[in-house]
Amino acid sequence: MNNDHRVLVIGGGSFGTVLADIVANNGYASCLWMRDEDRATKIRNSRINERYLPDFRLHPDLQISTHLETAIAEADTILFSVPSKVFRDVLDQVRDFVRPEQYLVTTTKGIEPEHFLLMSQVLEVYFPNNPIGVISGPNLAKEIAARHLAGTVVASDHEDLRQRMQDLLQCAFFRVYASNDRYGVELGGALKNIYAIAAGLSAAMDMGENTRSMLMTRSLAEMSRLAVQMGANPMTFLGLSGVGDLIVTCNSPLSRNYRVGFALGQGKCLEAAVAELGEVAEGVNTLALVKQQSDKLGVSMPLVDALYSLVYQGADASGMAASLMGRDQNSDVEFVLQRY
Repeated sequence: MNNDHRVLVIGGGSFGTVLADIVANNGYASCLWMRDEDRATKIRNSRINERYLPDFRLHPDLQISTHLETAIAEADTILFSVPSKVFRDVLDQVRDFVRPEQYLVTTTKGIEPEHFLLMSQVLEVYFPNNPIGVISGPNLAKEIAARHLAGTVVASDHEDLRQRMQDLLQCAFFRVYASNDRYGVELGGALKNIYAIAAGLSAAMDMGENTRSMLMTRSLAEMSRLAVQMGANPMTFLGLSGVGDLIVTCNSPLSRNYRVGFALGQGKCLEAAVAELGEVAEGVNTLALVKQQSDKLGVSMPLVDALYSLVYQGADASGMAASLMGRDQNSDVEFVLQRY
């Protein structure tokens, strides 16, 4: 085992489990922390995370821990892979144990309601002196676990952090690309959840492939329009964390947000759609936050407006298409580089 780096992944969900396993397979010390001792014991004994990845056997060297202070003390790189709604709760638990020299990376795709903060910004509030990064991309965990070829983006202002994450995670089936546009990469990962709802909706209503194509490209325009207004680089959205993540989320029934949209397209109310899913899809909460932010900044986002009316105000689903055709801006590509 290579002891140059010691990695802790906080969160025993599907993506966190896959990342911790890749690190272990790459020969680095890797630990997966989870809250529930019974689940942790079962995984230690069976080497299978039955709840999230029942067909995937974990590397024998991957440690499973519920002792947070000890796990943090032994790590030099910490990945946070927990739902956005409990992100601050987890940071409250770890804040007294994290050291300034430790690299902190979030994989959580969400926005905090009160101040429209992305998860890396919340990390900065708690740990202003630590190097901070983001991992985001078209990363369906079950496909990565099955060793299907996939890629992701690590974004950070710190070149050493970007290089370390590439060393830790890059392997024969998982490619890690680097970016210094942390905000753009993270915002793309959060915003695409909204448009996956629209994609599921259009599929349930049998709108056709032309409609799906139009929805996805206009979704990309809306995403980049808001992101640029907030300081991101529009070119970031042409990469894996933008159009790549949008494509996989809008085309896969594995996406929770897609499934919520599909249920809405079948005429079910939001409560029934969420009950059928068994958990709240991230895009449902993100939709309300982005609607509020776009109104505040005066950014044209007709799909967001239409989806908000449908999800939160009970509007008819057919209104989404009408809104797109009637209100969208006339230009196709808004951020075209000038030729000199």
